[in-house]
Amino acid sequence: MTTTRLPGTDLDLFPLVLGGNVFGWSADEPTSYAVLDAFVAAGGTMVDSADAYARWLGNGGGESETILGRWMASRGNRDDVIVATKMGKLPPYENLRPGSIVAACDDSLRRLQTDRVDLYYAHQDHEGDDLAPALEAFDSLVRAGKVRYVAASNFTTARLGEALDLQEQNGWAPFVALQPEYSLMARTEYETEYTAFCTERGLGTLPYFSLARGFLTGKYRAGERIDSVRYEGAAMFVGERGDRVLEALAAVAAAHSTTGAAVALAWLRARPAVVAPIASARTPDQLADLLPTAGIELTADEVSLLETASD
Repeated sequence: MTTTRLPGTDLDLFPLVLGGNVFGWSADEPTSYAVLDAFVAAGGTMVDSADAYARWLGNGGGESETILGRWMASRGNRDDVIVATKMGKLPPYENLRPGSIVAACDDSLRRLQTDRVDLYYAHQDHEGDDLAPALEAFDSLVRAGKVRYVAASNFTTARLGEALDLQEQNGWAPFVALQPEYSLMARTEYETEYTAFCTERGLGTLPYFSLARGFLTGKYRAGERIDSVRYEGAAMFVGERGDRVLEALAAVAAAHSTTGAAVALAWLRARPAVVAPIASARTPDQLADLLPTAGIELTADEVSLLETASD
């Protein structure tokens, strides 16, 4: 299976990054193992987690990392998996202070049962915290061998630019990737604020909410309520525009004998600076609907059809 090199790294990514936000949330541990097994069997390489997954259940956080760590230990496959995780949203580390960055990383390593994280993100910016000490702390983790590469999620281009400049000036490990929200239903911010920036600065983009919180799977329609923990998030896209996009996805999917979700992910892969979209699957069957994206190359006419529908 063809992989794509994340710029500035030696990480070769399968065309889909598996989102770990469902582990310990809508997927229990045995089901999470089944999804992970199916992903790597298909050639999958990167799994994306965070220390804050799944704190929203009222738990302490770290559930996703814990399940991922147990799975890797049980399979003995740590060297075959590219592990991405994040810090900055889980108390008491809801900041970008040096002590929090280092302590949060140590906690993640313990839960993941590994000695290093391949791609370590600042989960969100905290503009009240000075960037220079934070970036030096991230660099210290790289120098200590606890982290291979660092990245950012939910940063403005202004703060990203400041961070990249400071990293270059001080010889600190640079951010190599950005994780923004981007999908056929949420295009404006990325395309107006980030596309040119990421292209010019060499940042690989790994979009989250790639399926518009599940809407682009086609399960959510006006007047229908689906029994899903994702319903409320996906419902915001229900309407005339959403119907147009789903119809366009169905037409392109039929031409490729695949699913609309796989086409939606393939569209993202064709966008400037995007290396691989992130998407999660609650079951192996849901994952099976996503995996065909790896073999889809959209024509210019198909891209135009999708983008016209989503305008």
